[in-house]
Amino acid sequence: MTRDPDEQANLERRRELLREEEAFRLQREEGRLEAAKRSNTFAWIINSISFLVGLLEILLVLRFVLRVAGANTQNAFAQFIYNISDPFVAPFSTLFISPTTRDAGSIFDLNVLVAIVIYALLGWIAISLIRYLQGRG
Repeated sequence: MTRDPDEQANLERRRELLREEEAFRLQREEGRLEAAKRSNTFAWIINSISFLVGLLEILLVLRFVLRVAGANTQNAFAQFIYNISDPFVAPFSTLFISPTTRDAGSIFDLNVLVAIVIYALLGWIAISLIRYLQGRG
């Protein structure tokens, strides 16, 4: 039995179209996979920044509360909080003169409040920049 040459050509053309369609689907799926990986990386970076800024904010709030409450500076916990937070408060330490009570036991540390606001703002800017870069990719 001999086949019609047009039928043979049509069959070959259909096979070629199926191969091209499958290659297109594979290429599109690989693109989706790359986009998902990129999105996952950006999400990890954003979550890491949020976590670290959140920890810093908690540390600074603890320092502020300890100073306002007049915590004993000889206490190990208070010393630990003060020592860890000192490098983060240092850039703001001479910005304002903080009001104290008459016996100087309680200090309303405005510098720590400024540090809290500035670090929150820097974290927000960093996350916004990452989201901007994510949108461009």
